[in-house]
Amino acid sequence: MSHMRLVGKENNLLGSGGFGLVYKGTLSDGIDMAVKVFSLNLEGACKSFDRECEILSNSLHRNLIKIVSCCSELDFKALVLNYMPNGSLEKWLYSQDYSLSILQRMNIMTDIVAAVEYLHHGYSIPIVHCDMKPNNILLDDDMVAHTLLILELHNSWVEEILLPKPLP
Repeated sequence: MSHMRLVGKENNLLGSGGFGLVYKGTLSDGIDMAVKVFSLNLEGACKSFDRECEILSNSLHRNLIKIVSCCSELDFKALVLNYMPNGSLEKWLYSQDYSLSILQRMNIMTDIVAAVEYLHHGYSIPIVHCDMKPNNILLDDDMVAHTLLILELHNSWVEEILLPKPLP
């Protein structure tokens, strides 16, 4: 899947974030993926890419978006992630075309609480999710909630608080 094929079709755009855009791509075997392309001209984008690669590739929690692969070139950085066909929780909460039962809502809350608990206590260093909102909670085929890990770090002081370095 090439960068030009991803960005060449406007209908492939799934969303945008502080450090770039997310596209839907299809692998040669027909499997859909989400590709987060970082805007390297933005300050902090490279550092965010490195942190997300490190944390998400080492994460074993079922409710965090999984990295399938990554591309790290001097002029292009992207994460290939599992595609979530049911879109964001925001769509399901605020659209008249979609609705959730009370049981689905409870299951989604449980999924997200489990992910946050893992970030705070289950990972090797405590991680604070910087942007928990319905748009960053994605739903898979089975309506299981997964969260994007948002690491929009804009200065070293914030980075030290959110992602403390392990002690030697």
